[in-house]
Amino acid sequence: MSGALLAAFWGLVGGSALVLGVLITTLVTVPRRLVAAIMAFGSGVLISALSFDLMQEAFESGGFPATAAGFFAGAAIYTAINIAITHRGGHDRKRSGHQQQKAQDGSGVAIAVGALLDGIPESMVIGTSLLAGKGVSVVAVVAVFLSNVPEGLSSAAGMRRAGRSASYIYGVWGGIAIASGIAAAVGYVALAGAPAEYVAAVTAVAAGAILAMIADTMIPEAFETAHEYAGLVTVAGFLVAFALSKIGGG
Repeated sequence: MSGALLAAFWGLVGGSALVLGVLITTLVTVPRRLVAAIMAFGSGVLISALSFDLMQEAFESGGFPATAAGFFAGAAIYTAINIAITHRGGHDRKRSGHQQQKAQDGSGVAIAVGALLDGIPESMVIGTSLLAGKGVSVVAVVAVFLSNVPEGLSSAAGMRRAGRSASYIYGVWGGIAIASGIAAAVGYVALAGAPAEYVAAVTAVAAGAILAMIADTMIPEAFETAHEYAGLVTVAGFLVAFALSKIGGG
């Protein structure tokens, strides 16, 4: 299997967790506090992964200037696009309650674009992890998968409560899962043979976008409902990902 196809496969694996989250909400009614706890856990997983896997790798391969510039740029780009999506009705795309706007208000496209915005940086990280020639980063795949389950679960629960149809929900998240595979392949192909500093900068861009996404969408959802335990559960997710990074050799 070529590198691009392998990257697409692992990106799709990570993105498929979104559909799994949707499936769970279809089969059972998940309490909002549990959804919030899972969201907090996923936040901790991603924070650990970008701290000990993405940023460390970017720093070691490209140095501090490229890493710092990429990290801040990623956060700034994500924030700018997220503001535009927010103004068009996609600001509650990960909420599990009644905050999501009704389907008839035209916010569907904004929600889909927002979901895509959230997933692309994670998927590109999976693709670029193959460039070292040591196989895919297990930590990156596991971190993305574990964080995508609560993302899909929370958003799908909110969409259901907002009156959106099952076909719409599965269409959105199934499309995002496929786009995740494509983004991973694009990340691999675009950076194959690129200088280490460039790869480091792009990896840091993804890390900055992921951290901004966590702060803007995941942690607020977790804290609003499970605020008494959100911090503890987030720490548990962080510790699990940290352990995985050490077991997998960092």
